[in-house]
Amino acid sequence: MDILLVDDDQVDRAAIIRTLKKSNLDVYIEEAITVNQGLELYSKRVFDIILLDYSMPSRDGIEMILDIRNEAKDSGTAIVMMSTHEDENIALECIKAGAQDFLTKADISEKKLRRAILHSTTRHDLEKKLFQTYQQVKQLAETDSLTGLPNRYFFDESVKLAITNNKRNDHILALLLLDIDNFKLINDNFGHDVGDLLLKKISTKIKQCLRGNELFSRLGGDEFAITLSNLESSEQALHVAQRIIKAMQEPIEIATITINSTVSIGIALYPCNGKTSEELFKYADIAMYRAKKLGRNQICFFEDEMQQKFHQRLEIELALKNAIEKQQFQLYYQPVIDPINESVTGFEALIRWNLDGIVRNPDEFIEIAEETQQISAIGLWVIEEAISTLSKWNHNRRKPLTMAINVSAVQLCDFTVVETLDQCLSKYNVPAHLIEIELTETALFKDSVTSRQILIGITEGGCHLSLDDFGTGYSSIAHLRNHPISIVKIDKSLMPVDMHDIKNTTLVKGLVSMASILGLQVIAEGIETEHHAQLCKQLNIGRAQGYYYSRPKTEYDIEKTYF
Repeated sequence: MDILLVDDDQVDRAAIIRTLKKSNLDVYIEEAITVNQGLELYSKRVFDIILLDYSMPSRDGIEMILDIRNEAKDSGTAIVMMSTHEDENIALECIKAGAQDFLTKADISEKKLRRAILHSTTRHDLEKKLFQTYQQVKQLAETDSLTGLPNRYFFDESVKLAITNNKRNDHILALLLLDIDNFKLINDNFGHDVGDLLLKKISTKIKQCLRGNELFSRLGGDEFAITLSNLESSEQALHVAQRIIKAMQEPIEIATITINSTVSIGIALYPCNGKTSEELFKYADIAMYRAKKLGRNQICFFEDEMQQKFHQRLEIELALKNAIEKQQFQLYYQPVIDPINESVTGFEALIRWNLDGIVRNPDEFIEIAEETQQISAIGLWVIEEAISTLSKWNHNRRKPLTMAINVSAVQLCDFTVVETLDQCLSKYNVPAHLIEIELTETALFKDSVTSRQILIGITEGGCHLSLDDFGTGYSSIAHLRNHPISIVKIDKSLMPVDMHDIKNTTLVKGLVSMASILGLQVIAEGIETEHHAQLCKQLNIGRAQGYYYSRPKTEYDIEKTYF
């Protein structure tokens, strides 16, 4: 056993050496009379134990303990502190500093010294193992097990530290949030094993775009984050983001599968956008959401205007949850007119939301309702409200009116829409052929087995399918072929401005002719002028709607005007 004895008292050193030799321990002893000399000897070799005097000139034993314990090297050396003082506070101070045991010199005997040495070395070994276990647990707690990158906890703490350090200078700190576009589709189509491999490859690819001094982390799922410190301008953050976007353009090979994967990146800056880590995360998340809304594979910086829109969106999202219970929704009805005699043939039901005295149009809340899945409950309410109103209006009417009801793409994932239609038609005694379920081309993009079955269920129940915005989408013809559509609504954007607008006039004529050949009914939307109305007559368009005839009105105003 190698022992370093550090004590400035020659008599005490001699006494301790004699005691050690009597203890039957196989020892090699080196002596030092000052802390500095002891540290020099310690730096040159490894000792099993240090017997250290508490009180010494210039520097005391506590300082030597602190120097040793603060060293980077993994020391296996136990320390026993010795003192002429019997003060328990001194003993506690030594133990807290890192000593494994404490002996008063008056009590040192062969037996006590031997026991102290054995106990301190054993205790030190246990402490070392405990520290190693702590380090392993800490590593697991701070590291993402899949990619090996720092995890959300470590990243959060690091961002806080980076902000604190950044306060000392005038540099910019950037937080980049990255989200893999359409990652759920990859998992759904190829399985989670492929998804995990993709995450690994993407993390490697992004890491190669960095220079090594940035903090790169996987926050969870398909979301990653990067902090860039000590920037001179926001353009430096943009350059990093652009390198990542460019690198992601290259396809990723996983076994026999080639995957084209992109990322959306949101960027928030300190101190421009936020002064805390929480604010930076919030604003970077808003920017990333905006990047996805812009079409994915985009980079977006946070702006104050975006924050305002985010708050408005959040308020609408929360208010929507109780809007049906509070009876805040109301249906407006726009008349559908026969252009020849200008008689009413039916109505289109259009939802409005009366929130805090402000009547909101669908474009202000429908998209949010769809994203939060609240559109399903709203859509079912619309179906019942519209059918019950039509039942009332058609009571004792010789020529019954029709009702067009808009259905969202989200509703085409749930058979409840078919069940609700059947129930309401039966409940209010309305013939199914008077109901036109109106779909946008966007709704038909999400073509699936479920959506096809739902559309078939609607038509088999007797209702008609109507394609809105006809003529504006590149695949309108394909929708006519693939779905049981019987009505097309020519979009208002195609209506010619005047008689000199030959291009749009010809386009409308062609669409009407094609629809007629296919046996489809045609409704012209956006009829706002006398010229539009005359064109409908010339083309023998059976039905039309627009401000020329009437704006959407409440149920009360419709009844007052037409009944």
